[in-house]
Amino acid sequence: MRLRSSNKIDAGFSLSSMTDLVFLLLIFFVIISTMISPTTMPVDLPVSANKTKEKPRVGVRIDADGAFSVNDKPVEPLELERVLQERMATIQEQNPSLVIHVDQRVPAGVTVGVMDIAKRNNWKIIIATRPK
Repeated sequence: MRLRSSNKIDAGFSLSSMTDLVFLLLIFFVIISTMISPTTMPVDLPVSANKTKEKPRVGVRIDADGAFSVNDKPVEPLELERVLQERMATIQEQNPSLVIHVDQRVPAGVTVGVMDIAKRNNWKIIIATRPK
């Protein structure tokens, strides 16, 4: 007489929990990547209530000492336009935008000089501020 066991082992593997986990991780990294700014070094920005939904691709930082950096890489003031043109050439957008992070103590003339560079090259200008 042959007795059969009532416990059968299922050799299948369910991937539904794995796909849920991968989907959640994907959402997490997408959200985190949109919060990262190209200029992460601190600058004492002015306060404003205005907001923009523009994604920053290229950022110029001018600190209180008047030192320039493009995407956290130091740049000499005379080389600024050339470096910005190289960076903007890599962006595949119709109207690329330039985000300017300027310390409050920087003279307005320095900021206007960077804005003139953007105007000559037909780039949109975004001036970064702290929220109110």
